[in-house]
Amino acid sequence: MTPKDGNGFVRCVYGHRHWGLNGAAGLLLTDPERGVLLQRRAWWVHHGRTWALPGGAVEAGETPREAATREAREEAAVPLDAVRTLSASLVDHGNWRYTTVLAAVTGPVGERVANAESAELRWVPPDEVAGFRLHSDFASAWPGLRSQLGRELVLIVDGANVVGSRPDGWWRDRLAAAARLRDKLAALSRQDTALTGVAGPEWSWWPRVRLVVEGQARGLDPVPGVEVIAAPADGDATIVATAQSALTARPDDHVLVVTADRELRTRVETLGAMTLGPATLLATLDALT
Repeated sequence: MTPKDGNGFVRCVYGHRHWGLNGAAGLLLTDPERGVLLQRRAWWVHHGRTWALPGGAVEAGETPREAATREAREEAAVPLDAVRTLSASLVDHGNWRYTTVLAAVTGPVGERVANAESAELRWVPPDEVAGFRLHSDFASAWPGLRSQLGRELVLIVDGANVVGSRPDGWWRDRLAAAARLRDKLAALSRQDTALTGVAGPEWSWWPRVRLVVEGQARGLDPVPGVEVIAAPADGDATIVATAQSALTARPDDHVLVVTADRELRTRVETLGAMTLGPATLLATLDALT
């Protein structure tokens, strides 16, 4: 990747002038105690003296998530290991795209003005953001971004049902089949675009994955990015309880249960969870790995 090979202006299909030959991305960082981290742009940059997010051009070979976190580090000294990316919202202007990556603080940030593109940094309560002199594009996007602020996607996978939906010889070794599914699910946290369709077509999510296993797969170990829950007896009851726990602990989060079992789908939908069929999940995983 050539340093700064994304720098430059683009005239999009709508006739607007945007920064970033490969598109651009910004990081919307949330701290429950302090609000969201805003950056006042230096006077000399595009849309100078307005408030927006740390961000900038996407470099060739770089994902929008990588670009957003890199720019936050370069402009605001935000360390990558102090944030967890939750979701992303895409604005598509045909030949130019802007991705807002929403993230939550997981450790000390120690933000500071780190280069000449940033004039000031400030934690702002969400209710006060609209009162700032905002970058016009950020001002337009803010209502939609705020609706998903701090929200996570909890993905609960009915392991036995998903594994059994594809005739790949899983019945010969159910533990190994569950392990293959687990490893594919772990890839969701490493990809730039994970799951889409929750909260609208412009959104993608890096979910918290909870894989519920039963029977011969109960000995499955967790891996980074996937929590494994061994059902003591009734797998459906464990999935319902897992969904209920997630919805109770964080009512604003999105909870998505993957199963083809009609009765189970009805039970979790009654709680307020969404459902997804195994074929859709497996197609997504196949595309990522």
